[in-house]
Amino acid sequence: MQLLAVGLNHTTAPVSLREQLALAPDQLGRAVQAARSWFARQGAHEASGNEAAILSTCNRTEMYAASDIAHPLDASAQFLAHYHALNFAELRPHLYMLPQDSAVRHAFRVASGLDSMVLGEPQILGQMKDAVRTAEQAGGLGTYLHQLFQRSFAVAKEVRTTTEIGAHSVSMAAAAVRLSQRIFDRIAD
Repeated sequence: MQLLAVGLNHTTAPVSLREQLALAPDQLGRAVQAARSWFARQGAHEASGNEAAILSTCNRTEMYAASDIAHPLDASAQFLAHYHALNFAELRPHLYMLPQDSAVRHAFRVASGLDSMVLGEPQILGQMKDAVRTAEQAGGLGTYLHQLFQRSFAVAKEVRTTTEIGAHSVSMAAAAVRLSQRIFDRIAD
């Protein structure tokens, strides 16, 4: 079984492409089920052994998966293109495809707010928890992804309690206000 993360974010793709891959919360369950079916059609030994979870926010769409097919990274990337009716050749340059340890490290960074547009923003952890709940309800979580996400949440908590990453209010709106205060004499004007 191979663990992986495939997706795009604010550093790899323009907003227009991120919007095309974005999924509303009520669409995530169907997408998780479709991913598991996709793996089964790609030659997985056991359809029930495939795991998938999809995180979709305004700045990223990522699929975390565990599968026993021969080339799960390629299959995952092709699934994203197929599911969203996009040309794979045009999508591929914007995707990151992370196997095993790299996928784990990435999940830790995302959950901790270290891979966000605004360093340390806390919203992503809640969004990730929501994505995991949805994947679980859709039958997408198994041993591998369950352990990955539980450990990711523990790492995020550790990062927040042992560093000062959460000491200041961090969001795009808060960053914009702080920057405006530096640029303009009076914000009210």
